[in-house]
Amino acid sequence: MQADSNTSSDVASTQNASKFRKFLIPRSQTKSFLIKFTFMTCLGWVVGGLVSIALENLLDNLSPAFFPNPQMWNSFATYFSSVVFALIFAADQALVLRPYIPGWWWLLATSIGWLIANSVSTAWINYISSIAASFNETLSSEAMVILGCLSTISYIISGIWLGLCQWLVLRRYTANAWWWNFVPAICFFFISTLIWLLSLLQNFIPEANRTSILYWNGQGFTAFILGFIPAIGLCTLKRKQHHKTVIPGPS
Repeated sequence: MQADSNTSSDVASTQNASKFRKFLIPRSQTKSFLIKFTFMTCLGWVVGGLVSIALENLLDNLSPAFFPNPQMWNSFATYFSSVVFALIFAADQALVLRPYIPGWWWLLATSIGWLIANSVSTAWINYISSIAASFNETLSSEAMVILGCLSTISYIISGIWLGLCQWLVLRRYTANAWWWNFVPAICFFFISTLIWLLSLLQNFIPEANRTSILYWNGQGFTAFILGFIPAIGLCTLKRKQHHKTVIPGPS
């Protein structure tokens, strides 16, 4: 009887421990994780943006002789600065995530996913813009709205590429994480919505400061959304459980 009682206690303690370990981010660390992940994402967005802009401007002024075509060098400078931005942005998130999943894998997945998503959205937006430019007459307001909506939809859908790359890492450590493929697209949707709302308020902003206010507010909202919504998603992910068979003791 004593052995049965001990066995029952071990099973109960094992179940309780498993219950508290089932989330990727433990419940006791959720609040601090939300703050840290959101803050580091915003920091990565700002620092990465400043560094990439400075680097692109520097490269534009250093066109080497072995690039006879200046347009090719400008394209290289733009792409290289985008790579630097993606690495800084992903590294800041990886610093917060490394106690829970390998930080290097997250850095690699987020960097590649961001570059693919950015390239896809830029290609589609440029294609839609070329369609608009192909018309020799002034487009009607209805056509402008339709083309603008198509560009926005292309931007939102491109987030799936970022989600896919991050999911390839998360699926190794979490269970039922398929929905993560759509988390960046949801972020891009909220970003597009907030940018649209800001554009509706531009008439209430003094014209002298309108451009800078809209730009910095847009950047701030973008960085916050890219940090806060994924942080909530990470807190809801459940860690993969490795079940152990409990062998009862002798009765």
